[in-house]
Amino acid sequence: MNSGVISWRVTTLCAGLLVASFTRAQTLSPALLILEKSDNSLAIADPASSRIVARLPAGEDPHEIVASPDGKLAYISNYGGLDSTLNTISVIDLAARKALPAIHLGALRSPHGLAFFRGKLYFTAETSKVVGRYDPATQSIDWIFGIGQDRTHMVALSENPDRVVTSNVNSGTISIIEQVSPPDGGAGSPPGAPRKTWRLTNVPSGHGSEGFDISPDGKEIWAANAQDGTVTIIDASAKKAAQTLPIPITRANRLKFTPDGKWVLVAGLGGGATSEGANLVVLDVATRKEVKQFNLGGGSAGILIVPDGSRAYVAVSAKDKVAILDLKSLAITGQIPTGKQPDGLAWAQRN
Repeated sequence: MNSGVISWRVTTLCAGLLVASFTRAQTLSPALLILEKSDNSLAIADPASSRIVARLPAGEDPHEIVASPDGKLAYISNYGGLDSTLNTISVIDLAARKALPAIHLGALRSPHGLAFFRGKLYFTAETSKVVGRYDPATQSIDWIFGIGQDRTHMVALSENPDRVVTSNVNSGTISIIEQVSPPDGGAGSPPGAPRKTWRLTNVPSGHGSEGFDISPDGKEIWAANAQDGTVTIIDASAKKAAQTLPIPITRANRLKFTPDGKWVLVAGLGGGATSEGANLVVLDVATRKEVKQFNLGGGSAGILIVPDGSRAYVAVSAKDKVAILDLKSLAITGQIPTGKQPDGLAWAQRN
């Protein structure tokens, strides 16, 4: 066999391996999605290797990210801060690794919080003081609700009963929005289509209410108050604050329940590299007591808990990394180096 044939076979084999590797990267599932705010980029990480495998443009000032239920697309809010003129949500095709046309929100400015619910994308528009809903099937905004509170920031939804919940940072409130029958019982509505209206309740929480979450059973809403160093627990049915807890976190800005409802994780932008500064705390939901606190080396933001509840990822914005927390041992087991100022995190799983 001559050297030319050998060379051709080796080249073909290498090309085949490269194609296989490229195909695997393109169809990575599950994937950890990390927004690198100061780089205006989206990093796609392989959870198995804890390595970033791709980066894509994320639009101007990306803050929050959510994956579509089928894991094919990522939606990114282009924020810009209070009174921003930004009005887009970037869209990324995760399989093809390319940006799609952005969603333009018209007069709605400073989109931030994002959540998928029953196939539709809910978002906040901070400057406009509203929460809205985008239907990917019709590529249109089919619902807008005015909150009337300052800095409507994050959004979450619950199934039982249907609720849309937002945090309003400068007003220090949590807004609970529910669909209810009007006082007249829907008189005048077409047959078979009883009329519904929306009822809004703004519940005082604390100064700088920002990160929050709804308990898996829908009974409680826990809100982190960045300026108070506290967490307020709201009775979702009574729509009243039931308890406020001190936490060892300064500038707490993100809060998440574990899927089993056992623990709550709270991250904050305060603390630092000293032993005295905590950036993450785990709270026991039943006892309302601290389980453990962590110093991650710098101010922290986004929290993502994987669907099976085995581990959490925490964006350590001040140190350009994502910490990996094992939720069984409550130990930091690794980290993912990132670009500048990681924040919003999402989990993309192909269905």
